[in-house]
Amino acid sequence: MTDAPALANGTEYVVIYSGGPNDGQTDSRIVTDGSFDAEITVLTAVDGKESLTDYNLDSWVEVGDQYHVTYVYDPKDSEPVEDPEDRGGRQ
Repeated sequence: MTDAPALANGTEYVVIYSGGPNDGQTDSRIVTDGSFDAEITVLTAVDGKESLTDYNLDSWVEVGDQYHVTYVYDPKDSEPVEDPEDRGGRQ
């Protein structure tokens, strides 16, 4: 990945989540420190159970006049999400 561009505070960018419980979802964020966030912690609800999920900056691309930034799931720093198959029939 090349270095992220210097951006004006208030610039909006599109977040694309890769992996983990938010895989394939998108979000929008606002630049507050002159560049993209190096990591993002997201409150994720899976079957009504909430956990904090961490994603790390992976890559970015400029599409027209907007930036699309991909963040990759970080299972080591995320709270565990209980897999529905491991609940023994409980929902």
